[in-house]
Amino acid sequence: VQLQASGGGLVQAGGSLRLSCAASGDTFSSYMMGWFRQAPGKEREFVASLSYSGRTTKYADSVKGRFTISRDNAKNTVYLQMNSLKPEDTALYYCAARHSAVVSTTTPEYDYWGQGTLVTVSS
Repeated sequence: VQLQASGGGLVQAGGSLRLSCAASGDTFSSYMMGWFRQAPGKEREFVASLSYSGRTTKYADSVKGRFTISRDNAKNTVYLQMNSLKPEDTALYYCAARHSAVVSTTTPEYDYWGQGTLVTVSS
């Protein structure tokens, strides 16, 4: 499956952005999806994930209550709504897909990765 992330940009602290990740090449509804991020000089970290039905979600503690992951299987797209953004949310954001029913928070368990979209939050 091929993944194309978009929606990143520059936003002031307290603002919002919505990231999108469009999938193609396979049956999107059979993949659980995740978002990860990597700040300069840091390792890639888990942000959020959800099951292929969208009923089960997981979030990193750092984004709980501010970010919401969702999907539209009819559009083969997963979203990350980011509210109350902080400068520490600045990173390259990646979407990823895993061909499994088990929702994962671990980078090595994902099968496919998008190219990343940059989010910059100014203070």
